[in-house]
Amino acid sequence: MITRDIDAFIAVACTLKPDFGPATARAAFLVSPDGFVRAEQSAQDNRYMADPGAFDADAALREHHALHRALSQELPVVCFPGSEATPDAVFPNNVFATTQVDGEPRLIVGRMRHPVRQREAERPDIRGYFRDLLGYAETDLSGQTHPCELTGALVIDRARGIGFCGLSERCDEAGAALMHAAFGLRVTLMFDLAPGEYHTNVLLAVLAGRAALVCPHALQGDVSRALHALYGPHVVTLSRAEQAAFAGNAIALTDRSVWMSRQAHHRLAEASRRQLEEGAGFSVRSVPLEAIEAGGGSLRCCVAEIF
Repeated sequence: MITRDIDAFIAVACTLKPDFGPATARAAFLVSPDGFVRAEQSAQDNRYMADPGAFDADAALREHHALHRALSQELPVVCFPGSEATPDAVFPNNVFATTQVDGEPRLIVGRMRHPVRQREAERPDIRGYFRDLLGYAETDLSGQTHPCELTGALVIDRARGIGFCGLSERCDEAGAALMHAAFGLRVTLMFDLAPGEYHTNVLLAVLAGRAALVCPHALQGDVSRALHALYGPHVVTLSRAEQAAFAGNAIALTDRSVWMSRQAHHRLAEASRRQLEEGAGFSVRSVPLEAIEAGGGSLRCCVAEIF
């Protein structure tokens, strides 16, 4: 079921047990920010991207190496090289995603809106790693015409098989339906992002199937009501200041901790921190990503999950 009707969504979603699959990934992969510069095509609809002078490729590489080391403390992390031809490739979760459908591991390749990012989907090394080395089946959405930027647009409760898909220039309704089917989800709620927003995962995070971070002012429709129906007191409502610092761009890679950037962590309100730590039982961990955040994304955008 995929719908815009929040009442219909809640009626189905609240019946689902957390037996769809593991709530968090078993591994992750990154792409190094080699050739990290401002991608002018992507900047057309990403208001979070900094001016060209703010990009520091060497600093981004140092931050990314530290991120790789930090995440490796919790789970296996593979890092692929980047390329000057794909300056946004440091954010691979928009292009590549994995899931398990009826016990079969699947690599999904998304359709990116901008040609500069469509090049990323052509990478034979990443496709070959999953297809030939790990034995994943491949679902390739990159050749059709509807934008569907995977877990940038679609936030997933992996434990229950529930999707939250924000529609924008980066994902239309047809693209949302393609992703719903590709991930084998049980139910997906579609809603429009506020004008000027480009990806859902900057505004919403579902954490290990038991908590959520949300910027309700940036989502059209009463998405918060659906979140509260599912996650109750563990829905953390973020302010505009927290949103601007990328606090919504967080990820749980185990059931014990939530990762976000240092900037996001510093700007996280004390009440938000208490909800995550004392309420939902997470520790909040962070790494400095100021140089990478000039590219218009933050920590969650850097991490492609391996299920």
